[in-house]
Amino acid sequence: MLLHEVVETSTQVASTRARHAKRDAMADLLGRTPEGEVEVVASWLGGSLLQRRTGVGWRSLQELPQPADRPSLEVLVVNRTLDALSAVSGPGSVARRTALLGDLLGRATAEEQRWLRSVMTGEVRQGALDAVLIEAAALVADVPAAAVRRAAMMAGSPVTAVVVALRDGLEALDAVGLEVMRPILPMLASSAPDVATGVAKAAGPAQGAVAVDVKLDGIRVQVHRSGEDVRVVTRTLDDITSRLPEVVAVVRALPVTSVVLDGEALLLEADGRPRPFQETSSRTARQGATDLAVTPWFFDVLHVDGEDLHDRPLGERLERLAALVPEAHRVARLVTGDPEAAAAFAREAVAAGHEGVVIKSLGSTYEAGRRGASWVKVKPVHTLDLVVVAVEHGSGRRRGWLSNIHLAARSGDDLVMVGKTFKGMTDEMLAWQTERFRSLETGDDGWVVTVRPEQVVEVAVDGVQRSTRYGGGVALRFARVVRYREDKTPTEADTIETVRSLLA
Repeated sequence: MLLHEVVETSTQVASTRARHAKRDAMADLLGRTPEGEVEVVASWLGGSLLQRRTGVGWRSLQELPQPADRPSLEVLVVNRTLDALSAVSGPGSVARRTALLGDLLGRATAEEQRWLRSVMTGEVRQGALDAVLIEAAALVADVPAAAVRRAAMMAGSPVTAVVVALRDGLEALDAVGLEVMRPILPMLASSAPDVATGVAKAAGPAQGAVAVDVKLDGIRVQVHRSGEDVRVVTRTLDDITSRLPEVVAVVRALPVTSVVLDGEALLLEADGRPRPFQETSSRTARQGATDLAVTPWFFDVLHVDGEDLHDRPLGERLERLAALVPEAHRVARLVTGDPEAAAAFAREAVAAGHEGVVIKSLGSTYEAGRRGASWVKVKPVHTLDLVVVAVEHGSGRRRGWLSNIHLAARSGDDLVMVGKTFKGMTDEMLAWQTERFRSLETGDDGWVVTVRPEQVVEVAVDGVQRSTRYGGGVALRFARVVRYREDKTPTEADTIETVRSLLA
């Protein structure tokens, strides 16, 4: 298959807002894709590369060579070049990478060059998220979309699920399950404004007892162990095993042969209080052990010695967790049906320096990749994860820095602006974000720098108010930056519906 066919479909998908039209265009291409090329094409249709990193940045792609007159590049040839780019390292790597990139782009048409630049910099804005890709594959394979979606969650990869659906069908999709050492998408929590509401939401119609977990302000870690091999991944499934030897040591010390655990890891003060999230984030970006030890706390177990537990009720999983993991490495928890007792526990958690609590249904199974009512987070301050779409030049003391950020929430496959803020930014943060947003810059009119919408930021707000200023019909009230979320992608940002739910 020619790259040109993928580019044509991507352009077609980007030109329509209708979800079914996007799905049908993608399905048409998938239906024509040779079996050996489905993995590559599916990944590209989702706007990403199979190679997580190629070493090619925006600056390397600003000047493009003279384009080819007509399409000739084949999908597998392009993918092999991307493999070669990702493998380049050591002395002479810059020259080698430049040569590979120049040869690839020199054989591409102008339209193909623009698309390659977009996909290599993560800027494919075709409004086709993984959900649309899954629906397209289900249409071609004539299987329920729910079956493809479940397989994607358990495999930790929509692309893997698409390949299985098209190649092997429904029975094979249903057989995709938890596999030790292969990460799955993490279960996520919805939000509630207060503990009483959270308890009622998690308990459901039957009410009764719930588990109330302390919400730690660290990084989410999923840890797999098979024999002496241990793998640690983030919520976005990035492998950070080499950066957290202390977490590896804790899990290797457990009396098991194989296990899959879900939890958080963070830095502590000498008195046991959590250090700021940015310090934990900075530490976990470094390789190997340092004098700053990261401590893991686990709140769920999904597999123990050949036995899968993710489909068992949470209450049963917690019993297995308590029998396996020492209390020093388990998240503090209260099981109660009393909203007042849960609220008191939440106040104690916040007083100890933690974010709040997560309230969980004891009867819930582990819904990989889902954000439902079974897990409900409650924080004393409303926070939102939003996407930065632009940033303004600073003035006065902030002259020379990029300061006021423009914030957007997800609205279907699009982003809608809901406010701006320059509050809560330290000098260190201003310096960091200036460098970060210059690397994402797509335009600068002298006042506002537009950026590729790739950076998620957590902001605290006092609420929202109705407003005609922004397309979403609401505006944030007294927004201030809490932290930048390197562990979240724009597809995980909060929706405009979540923002509107905070209307007074």
